[in-house]
Amino acid sequence: MKLILLRGYNFFYFSMFAMFLSFLPIYFAEKGITASEIGIILGSGSVIGVVSQPLWGMVSDKYKTVKAVLLILLLASIALGMVLFSVSLMPAAFALTAAMYFFLMPADPLTESMNYRLAVRAGVSFGSVRMYGALGYAVASYIIGYVGDHYGMGSFVYLYAGYGIITLLLCAMLPETPAAGKPVAWRDMVPFFRDKRTVQFLLLVLLIAIPHRMNDSYVGLYVQSLGGGVGMVGLAWFIMTLAEVAFFALINRFIKPGKELPVISIAAGFYVLRFALSAWWDDPVAIVWLQLLQGVSFVLFYAASIQYLYTLIPEQWKATGQTILAMLLFGISSIISSTLGGWLFDWIGGQALYASMSVLSFIGACCGLLISRNVSQTKRGIRAT
Repeated sequence: MKLILLRGYNFFYFSMFAMFLSFLPIYFAEKGITASEIGIILGSGSVIGVVSQPLWGMVSDKYKTVKAVLLILLLASIALGMVLFSVSLMPAAFALTAAMYFFLMPADPLTESMNYRLAVRAGVSFGSVRMYGALGYAVASYIIGYVGDHYGMGSFVYLYAGYGIITLLLCAMLPETPAAGKPVAWRDMVPFFRDKRTVQFLLLVLLIAIPHRMNDSYVGLYVQSLGGGVGMVGLAWFIMTLAEVAFFALINRFIKPGKELPVISIAAGFYVLRFALSAWWDDPVAIVWLQLLQGVSFVLFYAASIQYLYTLIPEQWKATGQTILAMLLFGISSIISSTLGGWLFDWIGGQALYASMSVLSFIGACCGLLISRNVSQTKRGIRAT
């Protein structure tokens, strides 16, 4: 029963998340806000997220509760989101988006931390739980795109409220996931941040996350610029997240302990292919079907990053460690990708933007292989002594 509730929570939480992450830029564009202005709004919100994600993660670790913190974040996010999807003026959109980043974005790493802990407690894999979040994202993307085409974007507020209320109720029924019983001490994190492996890993994640987040922010605008409608944008996200579902179900077969860094490099290689083809083809239908590569690129990158992070982070700081990873994926990388991506989209166009994203992913793949080789050489040196 607990697993059913957890999977249901993931389904509806990521449905709500889909509206904010995937369709907010489309909503703003329909209200007459330019790509550059959208980039400023999202980038500024990401700055808030950089602060709020580790802040709420530390609150969770300090008070040894994930559920209570999630309930606070979800309640605030539902109220703010309903107002956000009812406004059209730039100042109001700017302020409300910033507030959403403060409350909604920190709920993501805490959800992932809860998924990991409850999955371990139930004796099932993380992927078997997380795949329901991807499924929810996929189904919601298709529904949102259909509703947007047939009933207009004014209906988004009702969809968001519905997804949010169901998510809140399911979260309230979940069991508590207390942090580890070991005492929390700041000094435990000092070796983590001083470790050369940590610094290299976090920089690698940031480098690969920047083009990934550019795609998240601007794939909808790119599809529309090539002649696609809101329904086609929804189909793109449906295909993207359906591919995630398949790979989350199979992910344990691809990532073996100690092999995380090579897997991250392979994922970056698929990002190179995906973004290069997106730049080459100017057909919105082709762009939609290229999102199938989301499964092999994002899921490998994300799952391998979590697994490698947990080999570096102290046990009692895993929730905080999860927020550090999310801060890079949805915070710092979003600041760079949203502001730079919006400016490039207006200045050089979508195709050139995707070509730039492919180049960044190639650099990330090369860096990942280099770091992996250095780690392997270090381990062989330790064994030899």
